Amino acid sequence: MRPWFILAALALARIGFGYQFQTVATLGPDLIPRFALSYAAFGALIGAYMLLGCFVALPLGFLGRRYGDRIVLGSGLALMVVGACVSAAGSGATEIAVGRTLAGVGAVAMIVLQGKIIADWFSGKLFMIGISVSVCSYPIGVGLAQLVLPPLTDAYGWQAGFLSGGVTLALALLLFLASFRAKPQPEAAPSGLSFPNARECLLLAIAGLTWTAYTAGYSGYMSYTPATMAGRGESLALTGLVMTIATWGNVPAIMFGGGLAARFGGLRILLVGTIALVIGMVGNGLLDWPIFWAVLVGILGSIHPGVIMAVGTLSARPQNRAVGMGIFYSLYYVGGAAGPALCGRAADAWGGPEGGLLAAAAISAAVIPFFLLHRRLAHHETMLPKP
Repeated sequence: MRPWFILAALALARIGFGYQFQTVATLGPDLIPRFALSYAAFGALIGAYMLLGCFVALPLGFLGRRYGDRIVLGSGLALMVVGACVSAAGSGATEIAVGRTLAGVGAVAMIVLQGKIIADWFSGKLFMIGISVSVCSYPIGVGLAQLVLPPLTDAYGWQAGFLSGGVTLALALLLFLASFRAKPQPEAAPSGLSFPNARECLLLAIAGLTWTAYTAGYSGYMSYTPATMAGRGESLALTGLVMTIATWGNVPAIMFGGGLAARFGGLRILLVGTIALVIGMVGNGLLDWPIFWAVLVGILGSIHPGVIMAVGTLSARPQNRAVGMGIFYSLYYVGGAAGPALCGRAADAWGGPEGGLLAAAAISAAVIPFFLLHRRLAHHETMLPKP
Protein backbone atom coordinates (compact mmCIF):
# COMPACT_ATOMS: atom_id res chain seq x y z
CA MET A 1 0.00 0.00 0.00
CA ARG A 2 2.91 2.37 0.54
CA PRO A 3 3.33 3.22 -3.18
CA TRP A 4 -0.30 4.29 -3.40
CA PHE A 5 -0.05 6.51 -0.32
CA ILE A 6 3.06 8.11 -1.80
CA LEU A 7 1.22 8.62 -5.09
CA ALA A 8 -1.71 10.15 -3.19
CA ALA A 9 0.66 12.61 -1.49
CA LEU A 10 2.21 13.57 -4.82
CA ALA A 11 -1.22 13.96 -6.41
CA LEU A 12 -2.35 16.19 -3.53
CA ALA A 13 0.81 18.26 -3.95
CA ARG A 14 0.10 18.63 -7.66
CA ILE A 15 -3.45 19.76 -6.88
CA GLY A 16 -2.00 22.40 -4.56
CA PHE A 17 0.50 23.39 -7.24
CA GLY A 18 -2.26 23.90 -9.82
CA TYR A 19 -4.37 25.91 -7.37
CA GLN A 20 -1.44 28.11 -6.35
CA PHE A 21 -0.24 28.75 -9.87
CA GLN A 22 -3.74 29.63 -11.12
CA THR A 23 -4.46 32.08 -8.31
CA VAL A 24 -3.24 35.21 -10.13
CA ALA A 25 -4.95 34.29 -13.40
CA THR A 26 -8.27 33.64 -11.65
CA LEU A 27 -8.06 36.89 -9.69
CA GLY A 28 -6.89 38.80 -12.78
CA PRO A 29 -10.18 40.71 -13.35
CA ASP A 30 -9.75 42.15 -9.84
CA LEU A 31 -5.94 42.48 -9.66
CA ILE A 32 -5.47 44.22 -13.05
CA PRO A 33 -7.56 47.32 -12.20
CA ARG A 34 -6.65 47.26 -8.49
CA PHE A 35 -2.91 47.56 -9.19
CA ALA A 36 -3.19 49.27 -12.62
CA LEU A 37 -1.40 46.39 -14.38
CA SER A 38 -0.82 46.18 -18.11
CA TYR A 39 -1.37 42.76 -19.66
CA ALA A 40 2.42 42.40 -19.96
CA ALA A 41 2.83 43.16 -16.24
CA PHE A 42 -0.02 40.79 -15.45
CA GLY A 43 1.69 38.05 -17.46
CA ALA A 44 4.96 38.75 -15.64
CA LEU A 45 3.16 38.39 -12.30
CA ILE A 46 1.88 34.99 -13.40
CA GLY A 47 5.35 34.05 -14.65
CA ALA A 48 7.00 35.06 -11.35
CA TYR A 49 6.06 31.58 -10.12
CA MET A 50 8.46 30.16 -12.72
CA LEU A 51 11.11 32.87 -12.45
CA LEU A 52 13.90 30.96 -10.66
CA GLY A 53 13.00 27.48 -11.81
CA CYS A 54 15.49 27.42 -14.67
CA PHE A 55 18.30 28.19 -12.20
CA VAL A 56 17.42 25.80 -9.40
CA ALA A 57 15.92 22.77 -11.18
CA LEU A 58 19.25 21.11 -11.98
CA PRO A 59 20.86 21.85 -8.56
CA LEU A 60 17.76 20.44 -6.88
CA GLY A 61 18.14 17.29 -8.95
CA PHE A 62 21.66 16.87 -7.58
CA LEU A 63 20.47 17.66 -4.05
CA GLY A 64 17.72 15.06 -4.38
CA ARG A 65 20.30 12.40 -5.23
CA ARG A 66 22.70 13.60 -2.52
CA TYR A 67 20.29 14.09 0.40
CA GLY A 68 17.33 11.98 -0.64
CA ASP A 69 13.87 12.58 -2.05
CA ARG A 70 12.22 12.89 1.37
CA ILE A 71 14.28 15.86 2.56
CA VAL A 72 14.35 17.80 -0.71
CA LEU A 73 10.73 17.29 -1.78
CA GLY A 74 9.47 17.84 1.77
CA SER A 75 11.42 21.09 1.99
CA GLY A 76 9.94 22.17 -1.33
CA LEU A 77 6.38 21.63 -0.11
CA ALA A 78 7.14 23.61 3.04
CA LEU A 79 8.50 26.50 0.96
CA MET A 80 5.33 26.50 -1.15
CA VAL A 81 3.32 27.00 2.05
CA VAL A 82 5.63 29.84 3.12
CA GLY A 83 5.28 31.50 -0.29
CA ALA A 84 1.50 31.48 0.01
CA CYS A 85 1.77 33.23 3.36
CA VAL A 86 4.16 35.88 2.00
CA SER A 87 1.82 36.74 -0.88
CA ALA A 88 -1.15 36.93 1.47
CA ALA A 89 0.71 39.20 3.90
CA GLY A 90 1.64 41.70 1.16
CA SER A 91 -0.08 44.89 0.16
CA GLY A 92 0.62 45.03 -3.57
CA ALA A 93 1.89 43.37 -6.71
CA THR A 94 5.54 43.39 -5.59
CA GLU A 95 4.84 41.36 -2.46
CA ILE A 96 2.64 38.98 -4.42
CA ALA A 97 5.49 38.42 -6.88
CA VAL A 98 7.98 37.75 -4.06
CA GLY A 99 5.68 35.18 -2.48
CA ARG A 100 5.02 33.49 -5.80
CA THR A 101 8.73 33.35 -6.55
CA LEU A 102 9.43 31.64 -3.21
CA ALA A 103 6.56 29.22 -3.72
CA GLY A 104 7.77 28.55 -7.23
CA VAL A 105 11.20 27.50 -5.98
CA GLY A 106 9.51 25.04 -3.63
CA ALA A 107 7.41 23.75 -6.51
CA VAL A 108 10.59 23.00 -8.46
CA ALA A 109 11.72 20.50 -5.83
CA MET A 110 8.35 18.76 -5.92
CA ILE A 111 8.10 18.70 -9.69
CA VAL A 112 11.68 17.60 -10.39
CA LEU A 113 11.48 14.61 -8.06
CA GLN A 114 7.89 13.44 -8.55
CA GLY A 115 8.50 11.62 -11.84
CA LYS A 116 11.61 9.94 -10.47
CA ILE A 117 9.70 8.78 -7.36
CA ILE A 118 6.85 7.39 -9.47
CA ALA A 119 9.33 5.56 -11.70
CA ASP A 120 11.00 4.11 -8.57
CA TRP A 121 7.75 2.70 -7.18
CA PHE A 122 5.76 1.86 -10.31
CA SER A 123 6.77 -0.11 -13.38
CA GLY A 124 5.18 -1.49 -16.54
CA LYS A 125 1.53 -0.53 -17.00
CA LEU A 126 1.41 0.84 -13.45
CA PHE A 127 4.03 3.43 -14.41
CA MET A 128 1.73 5.00 -17.01
CA ILE A 129 -1.10 4.96 -14.47
CA GLY A 130 1.08 6.68 -11.87
CA ILE A 131 2.31 9.31 -14.31
CA SER A 132 -1.24 9.96 -15.55
CA VAL A 133 -2.56 10.37 -11.99
CA SER A 134 0.20 12.86 -11.24
CA VAL A 135 -0.31 14.86 -14.43
CA CYS A 136 -4.10 15.02 -14.20
CA SER A 137 -3.95 16.25 -10.59
CA TYR A 138 -2.68 19.65 -11.72
CA PRO A 139 -5.84 20.64 -13.63
CA ILE A 140 -7.94 19.57 -10.64
CA GLY A 141 -6.15 22.26 -8.65
CA VAL A 142 -6.60 24.80 -11.44
CA GLY A 143 -10.34 24.06 -11.56
CA LEU A 144 -10.64 24.31 -7.78
CA ALA A 145 -9.02 27.72 -7.91
CA GLN A 146 -11.60 28.94 -10.41
CA LEU A 147 -14.46 27.64 -8.25
CA VAL A 148 -13.19 28.56 -4.79
CA LEU A 149 -11.31 31.82 -5.24
CA PRO A 150 -14.04 34.19 -6.56
CA PRO A 151 -16.49 33.67 -3.66
CA LEU A 152 -13.66 33.41 -1.13
CA THR A 153 -12.07 36.69 -2.17
CA ASP A 154 -15.43 38.42 -2.44
CA ALA A 155 -16.06 37.52 1.19
CA TYR A 156 -12.60 37.93 2.72
CA GLY A 157 -10.43 39.87 0.23
CA TRP A 158 -7.74 38.95 -2.27
CA GLN A 159 -5.23 38.16 0.49
CA ALA A 160 -7.42 35.24 1.61
CA GLY A 161 -7.23 33.84 -1.91
CA PHE A 162 -3.45 33.65 -1.79
CA LEU A 163 -3.44 32.26 1.74
CA SER A 164 -5.85 29.48 0.77
CA GLY A 165 -3.25 28.21 -1.69
CA GLY A 166 -1.15 26.90 1.18
CA VAL A 167 -3.84 24.68 2.75
CA THR A 168 -3.72 21.76 0.30
CA LEU A 169 0.06 21.93 0.20
CA ALA A 170 0.30 21.70 3.98
CA LEU A 171 -1.88 18.57 3.91
CA ALA A 172 0.26 17.11 1.11
CA LEU A 173 3.40 17.74 3.16
CA LEU A 174 1.99 15.88 6.17
CA LEU A 175 0.89 12.91 4.06
CA PHE A 176 4.21 12.76 2.22
CA LEU A 177 6.29 12.80 5.40
CA ALA A 178 4.07 10.13 6.95
CA SER A 179 4.14 7.76 3.97
CA PHE A 180 7.39 8.21 2.07
CA ARG A 181 10.37 5.91 2.38
CA ALA A 182 13.09 5.61 -0.24
CA LYS A 183 12.81 2.39 -2.22
CA PRO A 184 16.03 0.36 -2.22
CA GLN A 185 17.56 0.34 -5.70
CA PRO A 186 18.97 -2.89 -7.15
CA GLU A 187 21.66 -0.88 -8.91
CA ALA A 188 23.99 1.17 -6.74
CA ALA A 189 23.62 4.90 -7.18
CA PRO A 190 26.60 6.61 -8.77
CA SER A 191 28.89 8.52 -6.45
CA GLY A 192 30.05 12.10 -6.80
CA LEU A 193 28.49 14.30 -9.44
CA SER A 194 27.87 11.69 -12.13
CA PHE A 195 25.87 13.23 -14.96
CA PRO A 196 23.56 11.79 -17.62
CA ASN A 197 25.53 11.01 -20.77
CA ALA A 198 25.38 13.20 -23.88
CA ARG A 199 22.58 11.21 -25.50
CA GLU A 200 20.47 11.29 -22.35
CA CYS A 201 21.00 15.05 -22.03
CA LEU A 202 19.88 15.58 -25.62
CA LEU A 203 16.74 13.49 -25.17
CA LEU A 204 15.95 15.20 -21.86
CA ALA A 205 16.38 18.63 -23.43
CA ILE A 206 14.06 17.84 -26.34
CA ALA A 207 11.49 16.27 -24.03
CA GLY A 208 11.73 19.33 -21.78
CA LEU A 209 11.04 21.64 -24.71
CA THR A 210 8.05 19.50 -25.66
CA TRP A 211 6.61 19.73 -22.15
CA THR A 212 7.37 23.46 -22.07
CA ALA A 213 5.40 24.07 -25.27
CA TYR A 214 2.41 22.14 -23.91
CA THR A 215 2.33 23.68 -20.45
CA ALA A 216 3.12 27.26 -21.53
CA GLY A 217 0.37 27.14 -24.13
CA TYR A 218 -2.16 25.65 -21.72
CA SER A 219 -1.19 28.19 -19.07
CA GLY A 220 -1.78 30.96 -21.62
CA TYR A 221 -5.28 29.65 -22.28
CA MET A 222 -6.06 29.47 -18.55
CA SER A 223 -4.56 32.90 -17.91
CA TYR A 224 -6.33 34.88 -20.63
CA THR A 225 -9.69 33.13 -20.94
CA PRO A 226 -11.20 34.77 -17.80
CA ALA A 227 -10.14 38.24 -18.99
CA THR A 228 -11.42 37.51 -22.52
CA MET A 229 -14.81 36.45 -21.23
CA ALA A 230 -15.01 39.42 -18.86
CA GLY A 231 -14.29 41.75 -21.80
CA ARG A 232 -17.12 40.14 -23.76
CA GLY A 233 -19.52 40.75 -20.88
CA GLU A 234 -19.90 37.09 -19.90
CA SER A 235 -21.10 36.28 -16.39
CA LEU A 236 -18.87 34.93 -13.65
CA ALA A 237 -21.04 31.81 -13.55
CA LEU A 238 -20.41 31.08 -17.23
CA THR A 239 -16.70 31.80 -16.82
CA GLY A 240 -16.57 29.38 -13.91
CA LEU A 241 -18.32 26.70 -15.97
CA VAL A 242 -15.93 27.17 -18.89
CA MET A 243 -12.86 26.98 -16.66
CA THR A 244 -14.21 23.91 -14.89
CA ILE A 245 -14.74 22.11 -18.21
CA ALA A 246 -11.29 23.14 -19.42
CA THR A 247 -9.61 21.87 -16.25
CA TRP A 248 -11.58 19.02 -14.72
CA GLY A 249 -12.25 17.63 -18.16
CA ASN A 250 -8.50 16.95 -18.20
CA VAL A 251 -8.80 14.30 -15.50
CA PRO A 252 -10.63 11.56 -17.44
CA ALA A 253 -9.00 12.74 -20.68
CA ILE A 254 -5.44 12.29 -19.41
CA MET A 255 -6.19 8.93 -17.83
CA PHE A 256 -7.99 7.73 -20.97
CA GLY A 257 -5.20 9.11 -23.15
CA GLY A 258 -2.61 7.06 -21.28
CA GLY A 259 -4.50 3.88 -22.10
CA LEU A 260 -4.98 4.92 -25.72
CA ALA A 261 -1.25 5.62 -26.04
CA ALA A 262 -0.42 2.11 -24.88
CA ARG A 263 -2.90 0.72 -27.41
CA PHE A 264 -2.37 2.91 -30.47
CA GLY A 265 1.03 4.53 -29.90
CA GLY A 266 2.00 7.80 -28.30
CA LEU A 267 2.47 9.70 -31.57
CA ARG A 268 -1.13 9.31 -32.76
CA ILE A 269 -2.53 10.38 -29.41
CA LEU A 270 -0.18 13.37 -29.24
CA LEU A 271 -1.13 14.55 -32.74
CA VAL A 272 -4.87 14.37 -32.05
CA GLY A 273 -4.54 16.10 -28.67
CA THR A 274 -2.27 18.90 -29.88
CA ILE A 275 -4.34 19.72 -32.97
CA ALA A 276 -7.53 19.85 -30.88
CA LEU A 277 -5.82 22.07 -28.31
CA VAL A 278 -4.58 24.55 -30.91
CA ILE A 279 -7.96 24.76 -32.66
CA GLY A 280 -9.72 25.31 -29.33
CA MET A 281 -7.38 28.15 -28.34
CA VAL A 282 -7.61 29.93 -31.70
CA GLY A 283 -11.37 29.50 -31.76
CA ASN A 284 -11.74 30.89 -28.25
CA GLY A 285 -9.75 33.96 -29.26
CA LEU A 286 -11.83 34.66 -32.37
CA LEU A 287 -15.36 33.38 -31.75
CA ASP A 288 -17.58 33.71 -28.69
CA TRP A 289 -18.46 30.03 -28.27
CA PRO A 290 -16.73 29.52 -24.91
CA ILE A 291 -18.32 26.23 -23.85
CA PHE A 292 -17.61 24.54 -27.18
CA TRP A 293 -13.97 25.62 -27.12
CA ALA A 294 -13.64 24.59 -23.47
CA VAL A 295 -14.81 21.08 -24.34
CA LEU A 296 -12.32 20.91 -27.20
CA VAL A 297 -9.41 22.18 -25.06
CA GLY A 298 -10.29 20.41 -21.82
CA ILE A 299 -11.21 16.98 -23.14
CA LEU A 300 -10.02 16.12 -26.65
CA GLY A 301 -7.11 18.55 -26.34
CA SER A 302 -5.96 16.97 -23.08
CA ILE A 303 -5.39 13.32 -23.97
CA HIS A 304 -1.65 13.64 -24.56
CA PRO A 305 0.24 15.28 -21.62
CA GLY A 306 0.83 11.89 -19.99
CA VAL A 307 2.60 10.79 -23.18
CA ILE A 308 4.98 13.76 -23.02
CA MET A 309 5.74 13.27 -19.34
CA ALA A 310 6.32 9.54 -19.75
CA VAL A 311 8.92 9.89 -22.49
CA GLY A 312 10.61 12.66 -20.53
CA THR A 313 10.89 10.51 -17.41
CA LEU A 314 12.22 7.55 -19.39
CA SER A 315 14.82 9.61 -21.28
CA ALA A 316 17.46 8.89 -18.61
CA ARG A 317 18.58 5.71 -16.89
CA PRO A 318 17.09 5.09 -13.40
CA GLN A 319 20.26 6.15 -11.57
CA ASN A 320 20.32 9.44 -13.49
CA ARG A 321 16.65 10.36 -13.28
CA ALA A 322 16.88 12.84 -10.39
CA VAL A 323 19.53 14.86 -12.23
CA GLY A 324 17.90 14.15 -15.59
CA MET A 325 14.58 15.60 -14.52
CA GLY A 326 16.50 18.65 -13.35
CA ILE A 327 17.62 19.12 -16.96
CA PHE A 328 14.09 18.44 -18.22
CA TYR A 329 12.54 21.01 -15.92
CA SER A 330 15.25 23.65 -16.36
CA LEU A 331 13.96 24.14 -19.90
CA TYR A 332 10.37 23.88 -18.75
CA TYR A 333 10.89 26.73 -16.32
CA VAL A 334 12.50 28.97 -18.92
CA GLY A 335 9.37 28.61 -21.03
CA GLY A 336 7.09 28.79 -17.99
CA ALA A 337 8.51 32.17 -17.00
CA ALA A 338 8.62 33.59 -20.52
CA GLY A 339 5.35 32.15 -21.89
CA PRO A 340 2.83 34.23 -19.87
CA ALA A 341 4.82 37.42 -20.52
CA LEU A 342 4.95 36.69 -24.26
CA CYS A 343 1.22 36.06 -24.27
CA GLY A 344 0.77 39.32 -22.36
CA ARG A 345 2.76 41.24 -24.95
CA ALA A 346 0.65 39.66 -27.68
CA ALA A 347 -2.49 40.75 -25.80
CA ASP A 348 -1.19 44.33 -25.57
CA ALA A 349 -0.31 44.32 -29.29
CA TRP A 350 -3.73 42.89 -30.21
CA GLY A 351 -5.50 45.38 -27.99
CA GLY A 352 -7.17 42.78 -25.79
CA PRO A 353 -6.67 39.44 -24.03
CA GLU A 354 -7.70 37.54 -27.17
CA GLY A 355 -4.16 38.14 -28.43
CA GLY A 356 -2.85 36.15 -25.48
CA LEU A 357 -4.99 33.19 -26.53
CA LEU A 358 -3.69 33.29 -30.09
CA ALA A 359 -0.10 33.41 -28.82
CA ALA A 360 -0.84 30.44 -26.55
CA ALA A 361 -2.07 28.48 -29.57
CA ALA A 362 1.15 29.20 -31.46
CA ILE A 363 3.23 28.03 -28.50
CA SER A 364 1.15 24.84 -28.17
CA ALA A 365 1.67 23.95 -31.82
CA ALA A 366 5.43 23.61 -31.21
CA VAL A 367 4.74 20.36 -29.31
CA ILE A 368 4.50 18.41 -32.57
CA PRO A 369 7.94 19.13 -34.09
CA PHE A 370 9.69 18.71 -30.73
CA PHE A 371 8.00 15.35 -30.10
CA LEU A 372 8.77 14.11 -33.61
CA LEU A 373 12.43 14.97 -33.11
CA HIS A 374 12.53 13.13 -29.78
CA ARG A 375 10.82 10.10 -31.29
CA ARG A 376 13.33 10.01 -34.13
CA LEU A 377 16.30 9.97 -31.74
CA ALA A 378 14.94 7.72 -28.98
CA HIS A 379 15.29 3.93 -28.96
CA HIS A 380 11.69 2.78 -29.26
CA GLU A 381 12.17 -0.10 -26.84
CA THR A 382 12.76 2.35 -23.97
CA MET A 383 9.88 4.65 -24.85
CA LEU A 384 6.16 4.34 -25.51
CA PRO A 385 5.19 1.91 -28.26
CA LYS A 386 5.54 3.18 -31.79
CA PRO A 387 2.66 2.18 -34.08
